[in-house]
Amino acid sequence: MTTDSTPPGGVLRPHAEQQYADELARLAEHDDRPRPPGWRLSPWAVTTYLMGGELPDGSRISPKYIGPRRLMEVAVATLATDRALLLLGVPGTAKTWVSEHLAAAVSGDSTLLVQGTAGTSEEAVRYGWNYARLLAEGPSERALVESPLMRAMRTGAVARVEELTRMPSDVQDTLITILSEKTLPVPELGTEVQARKGFTVIATANDRDRGVNELSSALRRRFNTVVLPLPATVEEEVDIVSRRVDEIGAALELPDTPAGLEEIRRVVTVFRELRGGLTGDGRTRLKSPSGTLSTAEAISVITNGLALAAHFGDGVLRAADVAGGIVGAVVQDPVSDRVVWQEYLETVVRERPDWRDFYRACREVS
Repeated sequence: MTTDSTPPGGVLRPHAEQQYADELARLAEHDDRPRPPGWRLSPWAVTTYLMGGELPDGSRISPKYIGPRRLMEVAVATLATDRALLLLGVPGTAKTWVSEHLAAAVSGDSTLLVQGTAGTSEEAVRYGWNYARLLAEGPSERALVESPLMRAMRTGAVARVEELTRMPSDVQDTLITILSEKTLPVPELGTEVQARKGFTVIATANDRDRGVNELSSALRRRFNTVVLPLPATVEEEVDIVSRRVDEIGAALELPDTPAGLEEIRRVVTVFRELRGGLTGDGRTRLKSPSGTLSTAEAISVITNGLALAAHFGDGVLRAADVAGGIVGAVVQDPVSDRVVWQEYLETVVRERPDWRDFYRACREVS
C-alpha cells in the first residue's frame, strides 16, 4: 500500500514518510550516490536520514536515532544485501522507531506491517482468503487476500514484522521460505509470488518481556542481527526524551508548556538507577523493580506531566506533574515493586537536598 506524502488533517500520528516528507525529498535531491535496486535513497542517504546531518545547501536533517552511528550503518548495509534484518533489544530501545524510519527511507512506505502477537496466524504472514468469493468462485486471484509481506514481495518494498518472538513458533517459521527462497508459494492456485528487487524484511524482537517464543535456529540464520542498546549516558537519554517529548507535544497540540530539563533529568536518573540497581555515583546498590523502566516509558511520563502542567497547573513542568507517572511506571507489582520504590524514595531521593520537592510530590502520590 502506497501512502500519500501529505498526511490528512487531524491525523494523530502520521507515518514517518509523511511526517518527514520534506527531509526525504531534500535527501533525494542531493543524493548522487549509488542506490541498490528498488531503493528511494542510497545507503549513505538512508543513514544520514536516521542519524541527522547537514546537506550541501545548508539544510539540516533531524536525527531520528541517537546512538552509535556504526549500528545504523550495519543495519542499512544488511538491507542492501539479500539478508533480512533483526533489530534486537530490551523494550524501549527504539526498535520499532528505527524499523519504521528505515522502511520509510528505503522504500517510501512504512505501512507494510505484521504485528506479532500470541494470536497472529499464518495467514497474516502469507495470505488469506475472502471466503465469500472463495465459496462462490473457488480459489482464484480475486479471492486471495494478500498479506503485507506478499504485497512487499510484489512491489519490491520493505516489510516490517513487529515483535517477532511474540508470534507462535510455527507461524514464525513460515518466514523461512520467504527469506531463503524469496518466493511465496500459493499451492491452491498452482502459482507463486517471486520477490522483486528491493524486497526485504525488518523484524524486531526482545527477550525480556513475558510471552516470548524463541526463534528457531533455522529462522535466526536468515537474519542479520543488530542489537540496539539502552542509551549509554544520562545526557544521551535526556536528549532522546527531550526530542521525542517535543515531537509528541506538537503532534497532540498540547498548550505551549516548556519541557523542563531539570524534571526530565530527574525522571531519567530515577529510571536509570532503578533499572541498573545502582545509584549514579556508584555508592548505593538498589533493588530493581519488575518493570523495564525504558526510555519510551520516560517519554510517556514526561508527556503526561506536560499535559497536567498545561491543563491543571501553571504551565510550568514541576515535580508534582511527573510524580504520579513515575510511581505508576515503577510500581507494576503492587507488593514487591512498592517495597522497592519506598526503599529508593527513603534511602536515595530523601537524601538529595535539591530533590526535596520531588520527594514530597512522590510521597503524596505513594
